[in-house]
Parts: sequence; structure tokens; C-alpha cells
Amino acid sequence: MTIQAINVRNQFKGKIKAIIEGTVVSEVDVETPAGIVTSVITTRSVKDLGLVIGTEVVALVKATEVSIAKI
Repeated sequence: MTIQAINVRNQFKGKIKAIIEGTVVSEVDVETPAGIVTSVITTRSVKDLGLVIGTEVVALVKATEVSIAKI
């Protein structure tokens, strides 16, 4: 499948490295050339999409806010 048009500029192709499944929500770690991108989505979506470790995906990042913390 190829995404031909979407209004999200930050797209990272990668493979699922880990899934931490909860009752309602799950954490999905995607290994990309830029590093690990973690998404929190519903567990139902994980199952509906058939996501498993090794699945090739595109992480779509659309942020309405970016916070800065001094280190």
C-alpha cells in the first residue's frame, strides 16, 4: 500500500519493534532511520490493523504543540 496524499508532513517509514499491549491502549514502538517513534493507540486499532512486531508501517506525526524542557 502506498499513501499518495495526506496532510501530514512528518512521515517516518519503519518497522514495529515492540508492542506493549494494555486493556484499552497500547504503546507501539516503530524503528525508523531517524530513531524510535512511539505511538499510543487503542488496543482495538492494534488488532484491527493486524499490527505485530516486524510489520512495516508509516508513523505519521502531527503535533499541535511542541514543548521544551531545559536539561
